[in-house]
Formats: sequence, C-alpha cells, structure tokens
Amino acid sequence: MTTPTATAPLAPRTAEVSRNTAETQITVKLNLDGTGQARLSTGIGFFDHMLDQIARHGLIDLDIQAKGDLHIDGHHTVEDVGITLGQAVAQAVGDKKGLRRYGHAYVPLDEALSRVVIDFSGRPGLDMHVPFKSGMIGAFDSQLAYEFFQGFVNHAFVTLHIDNLKGDNAHHQAETVFKAFARALRMALEIDPRSAGVIPSTKGSL
Repeated sequence: MTTPTATAPLAPRTAEVSRNTAETQITVKLNLDGTGQARLSTGIGFFDHMLDQIARHGLIDLDIQAKGDLHIDGHHTVEDVGITLGQAVAQAVGDKKGLRRYGHAYVPLDEALSRVVIDFSGRPGLDMHVPFKSGMIGAFDSQLAYEFFQGFVNHAFVTLHIDNLKGDNAHHQAETVFKAFARALRMALEIDPRSAGVIPSTKGSL
C-alpha cells in the first residue's frame, strides 16, 4: 500500500514595497493569505475607507502608509498607492503556479450594483466604466478611482474590467466597485488544489 504524501505547505505570499518620489512616500505591506486586517493612512479618509474594503473583502492583510502632496490635490497619492499596491501584489503572487488566475464578482449596495472581472494574465489592461454621480466623495475626487486602478494594473500585470451597472449615489457606486474588486481579487488569488504546481496557461508562463 502506498503511503499518501503530505501536501507541501504553501509558501507565505507576502510582500513589502516602498516608493519614494518628490511627490509621495509610500510603503505597502501585505499578506495575500490573511484575514482582512488593515492599517491604513493616506491622508484621504474616503480612500482609506475604500482600501479597507479591499483588505476586508479580499481577506488580504494590508498595511499602507502614504504621505503625499495633498496641498496640491490627491492625484499623486492615489495613483502612487495603486502603483505600489500593484507592485506588492505582483511580488507576493510569485510564479503564479496553482493560481486560479481568473476572478469575478457582482456586489450591490442599496441602489448601486457593480461588476468586476480580473485576470492575472501578465498583461496590464484596464477597461472601466463608472459614471459617478458626483465629482467629489468627501475629500476624494471620484476621477481618481480610475487612476488608482490604472496604476494597479500597470504594475500587478493584470487585466481588469470594472463596470458600475446601476447607481445614483457616488459613495455607493465607489463602494460597490472596490468591494467587487476585492472579491474578484480574492477568487483569482486562490490556489486551486487540482492544479497545484501548474501555471494556468497553455503558454506555460504568465
């Protein structure tokens, strides 16, 4: 009788990345296999609230400390957090062996409904359609949601489709987008036990 071999424990999928420019100083620490704990400080309250959705609903332990030129506006801070988070996710994912690769989610909040689909394709691409009903959500310029996700996809090397299907309240629209992103990310980052050690691509690399 053959003795079953124990499954090798999953290597920790963690990362720490810093980005320092004349405009921003940012450090991101994360654990892709966490419990949703978050420590966030960007100087933009609503943005912190959205990053918390990524941690909580993505089950990612996330520590983001950012200082930026908010006396100008939030653009550089939000974009550079997206860049640094993308770099950290790419580093933590590693060679993508056993990764489910694809993830999708629909998330409602009252009248708002958003859909997000993600592919860890190795190619950056963003298609985003969110007709925000307000230009500002607290101190957060709603246009910066696009800049955040563009920075993320460029450096995480993912394809990302974001569609707000319904919504009359900009806060609700944004929250459904970030929650759906978190859920899709969580699905895509799962390790599929049926394809352990295999890169999910006919090319053999991602």
